Amino acid sequence: MTPGISGEAVEAIVGDVTPWVLVVDYLPVFVFSFLAVLFVTPLFRYLAITADVVDKPDSDRKVHKKATPYLGGLAVFTGILIGIAVSYVLVAGEPSEYRPLPLSIVGGMIAIVFTGLADDVWGWDPRLKVAGQLVAAALLALNDIGTQVAGGFLGYFFGTSMIEFSVPLPFGVIPVNVTEWVGTAIIAIFVLGGCNASNLIDGLDGLLSGTMAIIAMGLLALSLIMAASLTSTDVEIIAKGIPESIATAEGVTLSGARIILCMALLGSVLGFLPHNFNPATIFLGDCGSLLLGYCCVVIILMLGEQGQTHLVLAGLLIFGIPIVDTILAICRRKVQGLQMSAPDASHLHHVLKNKLGGVKQAVLAIYGLEFCIATIGVVLGSLVLRGDLRVLWAYVVFIVVYGAVCLIGIRMGLIQKRARAISGKIS
Repeated sequence: MTPGISGEAVEAIVGDVTPWVLVVDYLPVFVFSFLAVLFVTPLFRYLAITADVVDKPDSDRKVHKKATPYLGGLAVFTGILIGIAVSYVLVAGEPSEYRPLPLSIVGGMIAIVFTGLADDVWGWDPRLKVAGQLVAAALLALNDIGTQVAGGFLGYFFGTSMIEFSVPLPFGVIPVNVTEWVGTAIIAIFVLGGCNASNLIDGLDGLLSGTMAIIAMGLLALSLIMAASLTSTDVEIIAKGIPESIATAEGVTLSGARIILCMALLGSVLGFLPHNFNPATIFLGDCGSLLLGYCCVVIILMLGEQGQTHLVLAGLLIFGIPIVDTILAICRRKVQGLQMSAPDASHLHHVLKNKLGGVKQAVLAIYGLEFCIATIGVVLGSLVLRGDLRVLWAYVVFIVVYGAVCLIGIRMGLIQKRARAISGKIS
């Protein structure tokens, strides 16, 4: 038995835990987050109008017809914080060895919200936005949120989860832990990629908030299945990967923390959606889009607390539409020789809006696409957890799905490049 963890504690975790029992236990987090955002959003709308923090339609890429206030992200942030606070005082019945949501995650949220808010209000330099996101990533790394993912990746491909060596120098020896460095890099890539992928799809009324609601439901479903599938062996493995002081004082597994963040995220975006759906009365702004992407990334990284990279891949499938749109944008711009940062009106939501003839139709279509992709991720993760599917299939499905998206993006780029060439000859 791992020091600091009793056999009774292990049994408490793997005993009578079922998804339905956990939903009931953590329901206050969802309810308080939902109600908080539903009622505080008009206040932040008023503040945004008063401070003239509004988005004015000034290009073909912005489809709204009148100036619309930002600061919706602050309303969502308020709801998430209230949900997390509720989890500390009102949630009862969950296993005692579930760790509370680490405060480093809240610190990362604050860094992200400040970064996005500064961009909404003052138009920050992109380098400062990246710096703010890296601060949030560093806070995760300090509390080992996601570092085990590197160990799982290295273990699967190289047969060992710990790679380290020493560099001899004249004044001594410097130890180098490759796993920790790779883990830190993975966290940074996930945070930067997830935040900016989320920001890219925030182009139509209700698109990001509704899509995030579906993503949150998918991540919640997978988190509940994981919690119900936890075994005493899993608990031992997790406990060996965290400091004994944390295991003794706070608990062992992040199963509860995942559910808390999923519930708070789901409640917040559903509370915001009535204000944000077409015609929107308030926008999320960068403050909100970066925050939602960050929360999803944190949940996905926590799926790999035992180094289960296959579950992280399932989580990335659930986070489907933001990744799909980002891949399409990168591929089509690369083929055309355009800068990666070059704005255009060829994002997935722009294409669907033109084909389907309206904002609502395009948004509902993307909701449907996200639901399908998220379902694949949840089913894939649950089958692997049950042992009905080999871990290798998680990698295969992930590569096939996003590989197909890459091919579609390349084809889109070639078509647009050909159209530009024809247009140039005609003119």
